[in-house]
Amino acid sequence: MIEEKKRLSKTLSAAGVASRRACEELIFQGRVKVNGTVVLLPQTMVCSETDEILVDGQRIRGEEDKVYFILNKPHGFICSNTRIGSKKLVLDLFAGLPYRLFTVGRLDRDTTGLIIVTNDGHFANRVIHPSSNITKEYLVKTSQEITDVHLKAISKGSRIENVHIRPVRVVKVRKGTLKVSVKEGKKREVRLLVQNAGLEILELSRIRIGGLPLGPLSEGLYREMTDADKEMIFK
Repeated sequence: MIEEKKRLSKTLSAAGVASRRACEELIFQGRVKVNGTVVLLPQTMVCSETDEILVDGQRIRGEEDKVYFILNKPHGFICSNTRIGSKKLVLDLFAGLPYRLFTVGRLDRDTTGLIIVTNDGHFANRVIHPSSNITKEYLVKTSQEITDVHLKAISKGSRIENVHIRPVRVVKVRKGTLKVSVKEGKKREVRLLVQNAGLEILELSRIRIGGLPLGPLSEGLYREMTDADKEMIFK
């Protein structure tokens, strides 16, 4: 029995290409062909069994078994499916696996810590969508002693991407270390919040997504997520 037709963006996401939103961007960029023709509308109805669907020239097969990993992202790796020059990709760490994986959201090249890697676009969308209201917590190590003035400045927030962003929580852990929790997910927002308060960052690491902590996972290593892990994100 041939499967029913689905939206192109949903089909790509189910095949593990990227999150639904990222798949829509691929379509808008003209990188997707259906039966030899570039398709620019994410809502185009297709069937992965009967239609030839190509992304950047590579054929997309049917829906993959869904896999989920927790990674402690190492310093110097970028969260992208497209290589820029000789830069190392997070996905290089999963090179031996037979799946089309992608990261759920991003951490910048210099930031380490918790990131989820999967081929489940629906799950990724749930995690990154603002309606899920998920808080992310970061551990920040600085070169200076953190004062009340610094803490108040960070808590007050900064203008980032033309929006005034305030963290959910700012806590001093020890002399030069603090934890910052945010919800917005703007590019480099924690780094900018701390730097705008006059602090020099030595290390920045994400240690929690929602109710899911990074735990005792060494930098550069990953493990499969359990069902309990997935549920903890939304708590």
